[in-house]
Amino acid sequence: MSETGENQTISQNISDYLTYLEMERGLSLNTINAYQSDLFAFFEFIGIQEGIELNNLKRKDFSSYTKHLAKNEINPSTITRKIASIKGLFRYLCHKRIIKVNPSISITPPKLPKRLPKVLTESELEKILKENLSIEEYAIVELLYSAGIRVSELTQLELNNIDLAQNMIKVFGKGSKERIVPIGKKCSTALKNYIKKRELIALKYDSKPYLFLNEKGEKISRQKIYRIIHSLGKTIGKDISPHTIRHSFATHLLERGADLRVVQELLGHSSIVTTQLYTHVSKKTLREVYFNINK
Repeated sequence: MSETGENQTISQNISDYLTYLEMERGLSLNTINAYQSDLFAFFEFIGIQEGIELNNLKRKDFSSYTKHLAKNEINPSTITRKIASIKGLFRYLCHKRIIKVNPSISITPPKLPKRLPKVLTESELEKILKENLSIEEYAIVELLYSAGIRVSELTQLELNNIDLAQNMIKVFGKGSKERIVPIGKKCSTALKNYIKKRELIALKYDSKPYLFLNEKGEKISRQKIYRIIHSLGKTIGKDISPHTIRHSFATHLLERGADLRVVQELLGHSSIVTTQLYTHVSKKTLREVYFNINK
């Protein structure tokens, strides 16, 4: 064990790990805050105090914590995230030789039920786009659906990431991984119209380079986009989020015969296993359409 590890408190080890996640792995501030909360909750539960030797931790400490989480009826997906937070920290400590053995290695998360993502039909999306939308709202919906990007990717888009001549955008996904995504002509036109409005906002304020700005010339928040999409969902009687539109983008591509690998690249998935979930959605949708026609 390193001298640094011996002299550091648990708080310092956690702080170093979170800095590593931010600087090396490029995780978002929201994710890092969630990890921090998870880790302190774990150490509080097992009664580890500052300065106590981490090598004294046993596997039963971790299993008793997972039983505690399950007993308190915490959502399985939340338990999975909490376990991932803890296992990630101890892998890091082991790699840095702050601990000799990783006691969390055998801890397994609960099995999660395979939930199919909620998707909209093409007609439902068309109905939303035919509503009395503002220039900004129309551009946001078109971009989410045309490119299938995450809401965090949309908020981070800058003007120089947009190539309307080629109908392409440059997106920075999880871990700051860059990908080029094509957009449709309707989306390109919507963005051109919005950029004209944006120029008026930019002239009034010392604006940032982000594509979508709020009324004060600052980067639009994820919360505002969620509110916009949630409100538009009411027009079709559904509770939807920006991720619903991303799911719809992927499902509609597969229904139209797109290759799974192409969809994987467009979505920015690191594993094709994640993308394969949409094949189940696509088959489910096709069955529903078939049986509705043949009632």
